[in-house]
Amino acid sequence: MSAATYWYCLRSIIVREGLRFLHQRERFFAALVRPLVWLAIFAVGFRAVLGVSIIPPYETYILYDEYVVPGLVAMIQLFNGMQNSLSMVYDREMGSMRTLLVSPLPRWYLLVAKLLAGVAVSIAQVYVFLGIAWLWGVEPPPLGYLAALPALVLSGLMLGALGLLLSSFVKQLENFAGVMNFVIFPMFFASSALYPLWRIREGSPTLYLIAAYNPFTQAVELIRFSLYLRVDVTALLSVAGCLALFLGAAVLAYDPGRGFWARRGGPAEQA
Repeated sequence: MSAATYWYCLRSIIVREGLRFLHQRERFFAALVRPLVWLAIFAVGFRAVLGVSIIPPYETYILYDEYVVPGLVAMIQLFNGMQNSLSMVYDREMGSMRTLLVSPLPRWYLLVAKLLAGVAVSIAQVYVFLGIAWLWGVEPPPLGYLAALPALVLSGLMLGALGLLLSSFVKQLENFAGVMNFVIFPMFFASSALYPLWRIREGSPTLYLIAAYNPFTQAVELIRFSLYLRVDVTALLSVAGCLALFLGAAVLAYDPGRGFWARRGGPAEQA
């Protein structure tokens, strides 16, 4: 197949995901409700408690509102990645991916195209939220919004790849909600999204170790540092490594000859 065929496939999947997003306006508002609730309600209550420390990448005392924004940005990407995987379960069983997965196109390419489409949608949601946060008074350096883009792409790909991997083990749509609850909430709350790691260590050394090695924590810190024009090398390498691991495992799991689909019969056998 020619390069034009690959490009047409990629463009079609991204356009289809974008149109689905535009036609489901409630999905857009739902993605913003969760972070805005934390920013507008919980941040007010925690402001006096957690707005007293100077930690990298900040160079002065900050309010809790400012601290929590990068974590809420990563939360948008986490929920979007899982929701994109939810649509993957539907598409794989009854939608367009059922046909695409048995097409001559490489399966890894189809999964990457689906992943890129989901990341593009999540980044649009993130920048809308950052605009609202700016109106709220959270104002990173102007160049930080641009510097954060590569971090958002990388973290979005990593979280989306995790969702794809999970979707490969779910055969029925109704079972995916339970899987999401066992993944999303532990990843989100056992991280540095809402509380600094040093505060978690003061309360529970065990929880600190879990949070420190949580891939979601690394995504949060990568976004946090990039918004303030700095690079967290550890977070960058961790997110890149997790992306390679999750995506490689997802591609293997969707391989009808070797992965999880081979043990139960993939789309080729179901079509």
